[in-house]
Amino acid sequence: MNEAVRFFIEEVYTRYHHPRYISPDPLELLSPYKNAGDREIAAFIAAALALGRVDQIVLNVRELLERLGPPRRTLEKSSLDSLRRRFEGFRYRFFRGEQIAGLFSALSGVIGEYGSLNTAFLSDFRCSTGSINDALKRFVLRIRAAAKIDLGILVPDPALGSACKRLHLYLRWMVRSDRVDPGGWTGLSPKDLIVPVDTHILRSARMLGLTARKTADVRTAGEITSSFRTIDPDDPVRFDFSLSRLGIFPGLPGIGELWKEARGAA
Repeated sequence: MNEAVRFFIEEVYTRYHHPRYISPDPLELLSPYKNAGDREIAAFIAAALALGRVDQIVLNVRELLERLGPPRRTLEKSSLDSLRRRFEGFRYRFFRGEQIAGLFSALSGVIGEYGSLNTAFLSDFRCSTGSINDALKRFVLRIRAAAKIDLGILVPDPALGSACKRLHLYLRWMVRSDRVDPGGWTGLSPKDLIVPVDTHILRSARMLGLTARKTADVRTAGEITSSFRTIDPDDPVRFDFSLSRLGIFPGLPGIGELWKEARGAA
C-alpha cells in the first residue's frame, strides 16, 4: 500500500469515525442495551436484518426489538410457540415472523447451553486454531442445529464462501469497543476480525487499490482486511465504519470525490 492511500484511509477515519455519523444505521439501536447479555442478542438480530435500504433496516429492527422487550429475560421465559405469537405478521424482505421466532429460539438454546453467545463463540474460536472464519462456520452450525425451523439466509452459511458481511458486522459490534462500536464480548481481539464487505466497502477498496476482485466473497474480505492490517495490525477493522459512511451518510462526499480532492491537495 502506498503512503498516499495509507494517509487517506487514516484521514477518513479521523474525520468520520464519530458517533454523530452512526445514524442512520442499525447500530444506533444498540445503545439502550447496557448489559452485554441483552446487547449480544439485540445485535444479532440487528445484523441479521442488515440487508437493503438502511432506513428500512432501522425501521424493521426497531419493530422487532420493541416486540421482543428485554432480550435475555424474554428468551429465558419464551417457548417457540410464544415467540411465534410475538412476531406473528412480521415481514421484511425475505424474512418472516416464523423465521425470526426460530432464530430467537435457537439463540435461547445456545445461551441455555453455554451461558452466553460470547462463551459459545469463544468455544468455537478455540476449536478453530484461531481462525475467525472457521469459528463462524462452527458457530452458525451450532445455531442452525438449535433451530427448530429452517432459518434460510437469515443466518448466512460461511461454508458457502460468501463474505458473510452481516456476521462479520455482528462481530465488529461485539468485539470492538470505542465511541462507535459498543463491544460487550470478552476473550476475542479486534486483530482477529474480518472486514464486513458490502457493496460500499468493495467499491471503496477497489478504488483505493486494496483489492482487484469484483465479487464480495470470503477471499475479497480477506484481501481487504490484509490491506487494512498493514496500517493497523492490532485493529484492522476500525476503518470499516468511517469508509462505509462515504456516500451513505447524508451530506458526505462519495469515496471517489473525496479521493480526487485528496490527490489534488497532495
